[in-house]
Amino acid sequence: MKQLCKIPIILLAFICFAIPSFGAKVSDLVNVVGVRDNQLIGYGLVVGLNGTGDKTTSTFTMQSISNMLESVNVKVDPNDISSKNAAAVMVTAKLPAFARQGDKIDIVVSSIGDAKSLEGGTLLLTPLSGLDGRIYAVAQGAVGIGGKSERGGSANHPLAGILPNGATVEREVTYDLYNKLNATLSLKESNFQNAVQIQTRI
Repeated sequence: MKQLCKIPIILLAFICFAIPSFGAKVSDLVNVVGVRDNQLIGYGLVVGLNGTGDKTTSTFTMQSISNMLESVNVKVDPNDISSKNAAAVMVTAKLPAFARQGDKIDIVVSSIGDAKSLEGGTLLLTPLSGLDGRIYAVAQGAVGIGGKSERGGSANHPLAGILPNGATVEREVTYDLYNKLNATLSLKESNFQNAVQIQTRI
């Protein structure tokens, strides 16, 4: 079980810079309970693939393409779509603590259909939600799946890609530190000696 320690909230700024006698910043050794990253997830479409997208048997992809086209006033029956240049994907990201509107965050795009590769595709505008159902970021951009191997193939998994700074934060998670009298610190690794030295240092 991780050891916990309560400190006055006014010392939070201090612990980010204080260096105890054992050579590490306090902020490297502890987390502030309640202040953390939040996981985000969304469903989107990657388009512009060179015939390596989902097959027409992936009904959810064809329906998604139809819905996307309808949003730009083009009505097409999903059964009439035969393109293999699009793929349905799940988009995941971490929303850092204290992220602000307009900040950029990295995202991971992963195929959920029967596509062969996401290389060269473009992720269309995708809302990213938290566990509460609210949208916290929107993602869009070119999908990169890494470099090439010596034989010319992808060096990484062709069905998952990373978009550095691929999403923009639209909603902030607020932490009301101003009105709190105390904060609870949790050691990242339980260690009685570190707990005592941190307490002494603070």
